[in-house]
Amino acid sequence: MRNNLSSLLEHRSCPVQIPEGTGSVCHQTFGLSRPEIQGCTADGKDELSLQIPTPVCEGVQLRRGLPTVRDKVLQAAVHSILEPIYEEDFKDFSYGFRSKRSTHQALDYMFKEVSFKGMRYIIDADLTNYFGSIDHGLLRDFLARRVSDGVIRKMIDKWLKAGILEDEQLSYPREGTPQGGIISPILSNIFLHYVLDEWFSGEIQPLLKGRSFIVRYADDFILGFTDEQDAKRVMEVLPKRFGKYKLSLHPDKTKFIDLYSKSGEGDRSFDFLGFTHYIGKSLKGNPVLKRKTSSKKFTNAITKTGKWIKEHRHLEIKQLVKELNVKMRGHYNYYGITFNSRGIRSFYEQVKRRLHKWLNRRGGKQVWNWERFVLLVNKWLPLLRPKIFHSCISANPILEEPYAGKPLVRVCGGAGR
Repeated sequence: MRNNLSSLLEHRSCPVQIPEGTGSVCHQTFGLSRPEIQGCTADGKDELSLQIPTPVCEGVQLRRGLPTVRDKVLQAAVHSILEPIYEEDFKDFSYGFRSKRSTHQALDYMFKEVSFKGMRYIIDADLTNYFGSIDHGLLRDFLARRVSDGVIRKMIDKWLKAGILEDEQLSYPREGTPQGGIISPILSNIFLHYVLDEWFSGEIQPLLKGRSFIVRYADDFILGFTDEQDAKRVMEVLPKRFGKYKLSLHPDKTKFIDLYSKSGEGDRSFDFLGFTHYIGKSLKGNPVLKRKTSSKKFTNAITKTGKWIKEHRHLEIKQLVKELNVKMRGHYNYYGITFNSRGIRSFYEQVKRRLHKWLNRRGGKQVWNWERFVLLVNKWLPLLRPKIFHSCISANPILEEPYAGKPLVRVCGGAGR
């Protein structure tokens, strides 16, 4: 195995070359011979990565994949081939798990569509346990449209069917992609590309009376319309479309929203990628789509930061503030966006109060009254102050929500819900 692994690593160190004029993928494309691949996929499920059930989140038990080292190398090689092939097919409004694309670009795109093109009717859709519901047979059919090499498809099929070890019982799933594998994000993108992206842009939009848009980040997507009847017609057909591919919309989280409705007449805001979006007024008095940190994300951030301060209050104060500033910078990097200055200021104030609380619980009598503490965080060891990093005019293609772009992590309920 060591010799095979070294050989694979040697091949992976070389840049991938896609043959010109080929629409399908073959194993020779990334320098692996058929015997090498067959040796890695030959037999024995003990070679495959195992999946373990994770704690229930929002009523759904997720599966976390644990790929072996060899599986990781192979998955990275296959991913490096699938990515450039499907980048030619993926739509511009798809942003999740794609190189040089970020959540802020998705937010910027949606801001312009709603603010400048009058998209007042919104469908906020939520798929129920999407990653655990992808049908393997349907996914194989989608892959067959672009991937002709049977050995690569066999490898993908084995990764999908990696065993689930629960209560000392080993079973093999027929649906879902294990969250934790390098290959899983692109497979999930491929599935929704055919189920949603091509269908909406190719079949639905030409039939609508008014203008419309779609923005998708992984399994989270928003549909916008200028015509109310168009929005309602799409709202009716969406469950049928997803049902055809064995997916379902969450009945309580999928909503129809009129951003201009009066108070008490229905929902006027929606959550997407960690922000609550609503219609407000610009400095010139024009209606624009504004955003603020969603209450769920804000509460989670405060809770986790407070817990971290509590668990690390034994550190020297200089080191404690230094490490805390790193965490706060990460929060500002993502949530520091136009119209959310109040949200990040509130985060700063809440963190400051928790720091004051736990500095006075380090043992012994209280030593930090409020006046002295203010001098500490403002002058002696300044606590990082909030800052807007992203304007509504352009989005930074590098900075992303913490962990959102990393394939080994799945945020329960969607990228930002």
